[in-house]
Amino acid sequence: MNLAVIGSGGREHALCFKLNQSPKLNKLICIPGNAGTEEIAQNIKEDISNFDGIYKIIKKNQIDLVVVGPEQPLANGIVDYLHKKKVKVFGPNKFASQLESSKAFMKKLCKKNNIPTAKFGIFKNFKNASNFINQNDTPIVVKADGLAEGKGVSVCLSRKDALKKTKEILNGKFKSSNQVILEEFLKGEELSYFIIVDKNSYHFFGSAQDHKRVGEGDTGQNTGGMGALSPAPILTKQLEKKIKKKIIEPTLKAIKNSGNLYQGFLYAGIMVCKKEPYLIEYNIRMGDPECQVLMMRLKNDLLNIINYSTQNKLHKLKIKWNKKKCITIVLCSKGYPSNYIKNSKIKNLSKILNNNNNQVFHAGTYKKNNEIFSKGGRVLNVTSQAKNLLSARNKCLKNIRKINWIDGFFRKDIGWKAIIKKKK
Repeated sequence: MNLAVIGSGGREHALCFKLNQSPKLNKLICIPGNAGTEEIAQNIKEDISNFDGIYKIIKKNQIDLVVVGPEQPLANGIVDYLHKKKVKVFGPNKFASQLESSKAFMKKLCKKNNIPTAKFGIFKNFKNASNFINQNDTPIVVKADGLAEGKGVSVCLSRKDALKKTKEILNGKFKSSNQVILEEFLKGEELSYFIIVDKNSYHFFGSAQDHKRVGEGDTGQNTGGMGALSPAPILTKQLEKKIKKKIIEPTLKAIKNSGNLYQGFLYAGIMVCKKEPYLIEYNIRMGDPECQVLMMRLKNDLLNIINYSTQNKLHKLKIKWNKKKCITIVLCSKGYPSNYIKNSKIKNLSKILNNNNNQVFHAGTYKKNNEIFSKGGRVLNVTSQAKNLLSARNKCLKNIRKINWIDGFFRKDIGWKAIIKKKK
């Protein structure tokens, strides 16, 4: 089969890494890709918001199946567009993508279908929003309604800060958002729960725990993700049963009852409070950097899984995972998530031996004159798996030291809560 992966981040490199292992793969292209995907796929430059341009590339390369990595083209309707062109594509349509592209849509769906989530209010004007803030306790969670590249959520410790963040959103800080969602703060432990869905059924597709805060000990600004571990130690069989019954299945049923269907990856951000799951957010694609740890642990042929999903045959598959623990640490450009250094040369990647237990997944990189340079805020995902999380993290840290990139920084404590609990 000829495949196209759309995107240019660490998630897309991880997907290409796993798809490239399939004996059924004939040709793999990545639009636009990065310096990492260039080693295992053909990168083709194109703006991923230019659907006509993408379609021309698909036709020229005789692509049989398109896998959409990022949320933005999904939210913009690329699946609907390609379906009209009779192109087989893996991912949810524009309507179903609202589960991520509109937090207001998701929260209303929760309320209507009794899906457990934090208490909330949706506001378009500052006066009503400020009344809500002044009538509720702190911390208060302030969210932009639309997509914001992981930067649209603030946990505000004071009403003053909540009012400030609310005003910024309503004044147009994020082009995607003209309304704000205010939520009660849920205290607990977060996990990422993944499924893969076709028109008839769904399968569990792994668990992970992300680390959103830029600083060690989960401090500082929210980011797109500083690292992840898999599997999530807090996911028990009893908890998973609750997640499926109270959150996943009512959501898929609600989408179906609306006259639509969900197809693709679906990722639920879950807060576990006193052993009960609450839906924090939905993502309509693989997580990043969670995808990196999941692709290392997946035993099946990913191309086969995705192909079965597009044919509505997921019920015929059994998805298997290796028992190793996996950690990825994101090597970021200094200054991230604010103004960060760009076009910095990364010299020592050849010192890392990439194999089944160690991979460096590229995110914000490009190649020029056979040398690797930084492009984005999150630049590399240094990923390792081992018998336990501490060993996996130590392997990641050892590889980061080998890279020795002077313009980069990272969190040394990825997986800290799980590792501390294990030591106890």
